[in-house]
Amino acid sequence: MAATEHRERASSLSSSNAAADTPTHDDEVKLARLDRSSFGDEEKLKSPEDLEVREEGEDDDLLPQDTEKPLPEVPQKSSFATGLTWMVINTLATIGIVFTNKAIFSDPSLKLAQLTFAAFHFFVTWLTLYIISRPRFGFFMPRRTALRDIIPLSVAMSLNVILPNLSLAFSSVTFYQVARILLTPTVAAMNFVLYQATLPRNALIALVPACAGVGMVSYYDSLPSGNTNVKTTSSLGVMFAFMGIFASSLYTVWIASYHRKLKMSSMQLLFNQAPVSAIMLLYIIPFVDTFPVWAEVQRTRWLMIFMSGGFASLINISQFFIIAQTGPVSSTVVGHVKTCTIVALGWMASGRAIGDKSIVGVMIAVGGIIAYSIVMLQEKAREASRVLQGVWFIDFISFYSGAFLF
Repeated sequence: MAATEHRERASSLSSSNAAADTPTHDDEVKLARLDRSSFGDEEKLKSPEDLEVREEGEDDDLLPQDTEKPLPEVPQKSSFATGLTWMVINTLATIGIVFTNKAIFSDPSLKLAQLTFAAFHFFVTWLTLYIISRPRFGFFMPRRTALRDIIPLSVAMSLNVILPNLSLAFSSVTFYQVARILLTPTVAAMNFVLYQATLPRNALIALVPACAGVGMVSYYDSLPSGNTNVKTTSSLGVMFAFMGIFASSLYTVWIASYHRKLKMSSMQLLFNQAPVSAIMLLYIIPFVDTFPVWAEVQRTRWLMIFMSGGFASLINISQFFIIAQTGPVSSTVVGHVKTCTIVALGWMASGRAIGDKSIVGVMIAVGGIIAYSIVMLQEKAREASRVLQGVWFIDFISFYSGAFLF
């Protein structure tokens, strides 16, 4: 939502110089408003006849009169209650899609049909974006781009979805969610290698315990347990998790450059990516996926599959409002609430005792990433106080955590 973003809204997802390569929250707001205003702009296009030179005397009629009054400004943001409602919807949908997907993948007959499942989600995502882009709703103005421009990003998007889903299928929910914390340091490392972008020292210090905590969870959660009721993470789950982190980070960094290159918002990019990704997967599915006997799939599984698609739609729609109506602090809080809630519920469902050693790693990792977010927000506030317009230090992950989660 996954993530996403709808992420999405990757999700792009972290330093002073990296901000030039990363779409900030304000950039997303401006792009969203530009999308909504472009419907009206199209109606104002003039024909060649309208551009003929007016006769003398007609210009006098165009001069503003003293009796004219300026039109009142239309408020750009909705009420706090509306923004809070969409944040709650986004949080619940993200939590719902993680546990619903985990339940789907727990069925051995569906665990190895990952590409088919991803193609289904891409189709649902495209259909959702198509509906909300219609003039009746006007969430954003759809734009087309050349197929050759969007194919590399569509491949990265497919890996960004398939590999994390494979990780979820072969690991516990707690490990899956905690491992996603590594997106932030991985994106920072990629931005440094590709763009020589650096982070504030305090932010780097905060990332050390975050990485150490993930390492502890990876070790203790993958140890075999004598209790069959305790859910553990297999070596395949760990491998797919780290592969998924690399793919998601690459997709995130690419998304930033595509924002600038194609001058598109996140919704417009996703609208172009989703159908291309789905069609590409159709050519690979027969050679990779292991299909179940569809007639023998239980009705509850079918219900879960459609619920998962519905959650993905809610994530994409709610992310649009979160980007447009809330600030960086609210978006950061939403991301951390989702992480902590999924980790806590996953721990409860895993059957582990409170005294299990991996809980220490979970607390260190979550505490480290929260400290990192606080440092980045403080850095942004200091920068904003020095210059009215300049580079803002905002971590993309804070905004799109779970936005386009499929």
